[in-house]
Amino acid sequence: MPQILGLAGWSGSGKTTLLTAMLPVFIAQGLRVSTVKHAHHGFDLDRPGKDTFRHREAGASETLVLGGARWALMHELRDEEEPSLEELLQHMSPVDLIVVEGFKTHPFPKIEVHRPSLGKPPIWPEHPHVVAVASDAPLRDCPHPVLNLNAPAEVADFVLSELYVRA
Repeated sequence: MPQILGLAGWSGSGKTTLLTAMLPVFIAQGLRVSTVKHAHHGFDLDRPGKDTFRHREAGASETLVLGGARWALMHELRDEEEPSLEELLQHMSPVDLIVVEGFKTHPFPKIEVHRPSLGKPPIWPEHPHVVAVASDAPLRDCPHPVLNLNAPAEVADFVLSELYVRA
C-alpha cells in the first residue's frame, strides 16, 4: 500500500495550487506520485455527442477510452453508493505516494490549507489527522507546525522530511 498524504481545507483555500506546485518537488526526489480528488458535486470528463458519452448514455456500466497519450476508465455509479477511498485505491497502479485532495475525515496524515482571509474557521480542531497547516498568514493557538502556503517547496520538504517514509 502506498503512503497517503491528504490536503484538506475549505473550497478556494488553494489545495489544488499547493498540490500542483508540490508534485514537481516530489518527482524530482524520484518518487512516483498519483493523486485522488474528491468532488463534492457532480462532474463529467466527457462531452455530449462524443462516442464515449453516447456509450455511457446508452447504459454502459464502464467506458474505457484510450488515446496515444493516456487512457481513462469512467464508471457510472447509477444508483450505487460512492465507493470508499480504499476501494478506489485498488484501481490505481502502484506508486510511492498518493496525494489525496478531499476525504478530510479519513484516517491518514493531512496538511490543512487555511487562508484566514476566506473567513472560514480552521478544520484542525475537528479533524485529528491534520498534522500541519499551510497558511498565508500567522495562526494563533495552532498546535501543529504552520507552514508557509506561499512557499510550496518548503511544504513539500516538510512532507519529505517529516511524513514520508522511504521504503
